[in-house]
Parts: sequence; structure tokens; C-alpha cells
Amino acid sequence: MSNAEIRGRFVWHELMTTDPQAAGAFYSKVLPWKTQPSGMPDYTLWVSGKTQTGGLMAHSGAPPSWLVYIGTPDVDATAAAAERLGGKILKPPADIPGVGRFAVLADPQGAAFAVFKPNTPAGGDGGSPPGFSWHELATTDHQAALTFYAELFGWSRGPAHDMGPGGIYQLIEHGGTQIGGAYKLMDASKPPHWLTYITVASVDKAAAAAKAAGGRVTQEPMEVPGGSRIAHILDPQGGAFAVHELAKQAAAPSAPAEKPAAAKKAPAKKAAPKAAEAPAKPAKRAAAKAKKRPAAAKRAAKKAKAPARRKAAAKRPAARKAAGKKAARKKSARRSARKPARHR
Repeated sequence: MSNAEIRGRFVWHELMTTDPQAAGAFYSKVLPWKTQPSGMPDYTLWVSGKTQTGGLMAHSGAPPSWLVYIGTPDVDATAAAAERLGGKILKPPADIPGVGRFAVLADPQGAAFAVFKPNTPAGGDGGSPPGFSWHELATTDHQAALTFYAELFGWSRGPAHDMGPGGIYQLIEHGGTQIGGAYKLMDASKPPHWLTYITVASVDKAAAAAKAAGGRVTQEPMEVPGGSRIAHILDPQGGAFAVHELAKQAAAPSAPAEKPAAAKKAPAKKAAPKAAEAPAKPAKRAAAKAKKRPAAAKRAAKKAKAPARRKAAAKRPAARKAAGKKAARKKSARRSARKPARHR
């Protein structure tokens, strides 16, 4: 993916905290992450297996928080545009040797975020970085905020959901993909901010581990539309984040997958008797033909004798006539012989 296509993508996440060492120990108990030296002073990496998922650094003068980095092909132009649109430059554009260029900004409502251009083209499919699934903006004017981000990063508004007393939850889309949501912040004591959602195998286990490690669960595990589960947590230093258990879909296809197999077996069972019966029918026919052969032979023999019988029957009247004539001649001869004798 080219740096031109990186525009508007969430590319990095960084925890800025008052106690990096304690934070590293806490998150390693709650998430499937470990810490790893980055090679840079005062900067630690989060890793999941062999994949880098974010950074950790000491920060004073502001409450601990997670900072989201959004990709741009030109950090300086984006920073200037943000300022022109009513935002602020909190940290001017600067280079990270061997890594890229970045700047820290604030939108017109006050939510902080960073922009980043890597030295090498970014990979991935345009979705969230490994380990992160969603990004949520809580602000005093979500419609105005989205107008600002749309101008900077090309984001668009997706479907809007009426949450009742919670107001409207506006989905954010980038390149046709839903990447997060925005809503009006009802608690005036909290400043506008971005909340990052981190994927876990079990929200309930993550929430329990967070409590055991000294964190606080501000939103107990709950199911959200689509079958996912979430929980909101504060780490011991006060950094807010959310955990997200994705809807389990792997087991669902297995049931339908078995049905075609069963369907294939059923015809085989029905076909087996037919296959066994198929050779039997010619055999029966052959046996029946064999039984019929003697009768056929007899009929053929009778047919063959019929002409001879008819000829013999035709000769019988002639023979009878000849024998009758012969007998008549004999009787006539006898009479003639007797007559002369009598006359004498």
C-alpha cells in the first residue's frame, strides 16, 4: 500500500502515562501483550507475539491517555489544513529518525490525535492495526467534528443510530469500511477524546484481570449488536481503553458443513441396493430365457414336423382311394371267375 493510500487509516497507538513500568505490568496481565525495548530512549513497544501493536512512553503535564495516529501522505500539509479548519497544532511536524514524520494535533472540539507518514509504504488492508478493532470519538459536537475529519482524511458518515438518552451514535466510514463511531459527550466533566478498542479472547476474563491488577471497569461486560462483547476500563494510572471480544463465527459454519456430508452419504446408501440389484435383473432374465429355451425348441421342432405331417395327411386319402380301387378289382375278378364255373 502506497503512502497516498495511507490517508485516513489508523496506523499506530501510543499510551502516554505517568508510570510506564507500572503500566507495562498492568496491560501485560489484561491483554495478550508484552513490552519490548524499541531502541529509542524512553520509548517502549507493545508486542503481541512477533507483531508490534503500539508504543508506551512517559508523559507528564496531562492525564494518561491513549493517542491515536492517523496516516497521511503529507504531515505538514495536514497540520496546516487542521489549523485552517479550526484545529490546533499541539506538537509541530517532526521526524522520527529511521521511522517517519509525525505531528500531534487537536480537532476544533479539543480531542487530541496524531498524524503520521512512515518512511516506507505501509502494509495492511486499510483496516485497523493488529490488536485494535474500533475507534470511538466522544465530543461536544460530533457532526462538526466529523466535518473536520472528513476534510482532513476523506472519511464519510455511515448509518446513524438513535441511542435514546445517549443521543445519536454516528458511524464513521473510510473507503466503504466502518472504522469507528462518534457521539455527543454528555458528561461535561470529561474532555473530548478518542477511545480505542483492543481485541481480546474473552471480555469477562479481561475485565476480571483488570480489577485484580488494580484497574477499574467503568462499563461492565455487555453484548452489543452483532454478537460482540465490550467493556470499558481505566488502568491504574487513569488511562482509558476498551476491550472487544469479537463475535464467534468460526463454529457457525461447522453445522452446515456437516449437512452436505450427510446428504452425500444418504444417496450413496440408496444407490447401493440399486447397484446390487442392477446385475440381478439381467441374471433373472437370462435364467428365464434359459427356462424358455426347451419350450421354444419344442415349438420349433413341432413347426419343423408340421409340413411332414401335412404331407403325410395329404397322401392318406390318395392311398385310401388306391387301396379301395385295388380291393374293388379283386372282388370283380372273383365274381368273374365264379360266373363261368356256375354256367358250366
